[in-house]
Amino acid sequence: MTGIDRPILFDFPAQFETARLLLCAPKLGDGKMINEAIVESHAELKPWLTWANPLPSPELSEEMNRLSVTHYIQRKVMRMNVIQKSDGLFVGVTSLHHIDWSVPAFEIGYWVRTSLAGKGYAKESVQGITDFAFSTLKAERMEIRCDPRNDRSAAVAQRAGYTLEGRFRHDMREKDDTLSDAFVFGMIRPEWEALHSNAQATKVTAADAGS
Repeated sequence: MTGIDRPILFDFPAQFETARLLLCAPKLGDGKMINEAIVESHAELKPWLTWANPLPSPELSEEMNRLSVTHYIQRKVMRMNVIQKSDGLFVGVTSLHHIDWSVPAFEIGYWVRTSLAGKGYAKESVQGITDFAFSTLKAERMEIRCDPRNDRSAAVAQRAGYTLEGRFRHDMREKDDTLSDAFVFGMIRPEWEALHSNAQATKVTAADAGS
């Protein structure tokens, strides 16, 4: 399988579903609901996400959102809003960035608003966008990076089936000029295919047992 030569011409669905969630491409005007979630979750977001410190205004959130719309069309960064299917509530964001279409390879980012934390939505959205990348975007490699001090983010990556490949020392310079490390989790296509093969076999076994 070869890479994607002209990704801006690569057409694919602008949204997809998981069991409880709808993941959809950004559109103009989404900044308001995103900002409301950021305000609610600021204490939890600001230690790990540079764009959350200081707290962005509604106008800045919409400006960032409009850049996201442009980047999505250009296939440079593909941010997706995560929506609760039951009531349309904005859950958070997951994204594909540091994209290398020649592989193709993608890095996943994610956050969930504080009021909906602990419900498994982060894991579900990560698994959903992982499946989307491998099945639709022809991914060969997926990657998740997080600060080693961010236990909850690391746990999401592991529960979603990613393998800890290493710790990159002094990988990022913080705003206070200190250097921080990064855990790097990865998944490649054969591993994803094996996970889905095992899941399908489990479903078949369960169906046989109930027949």
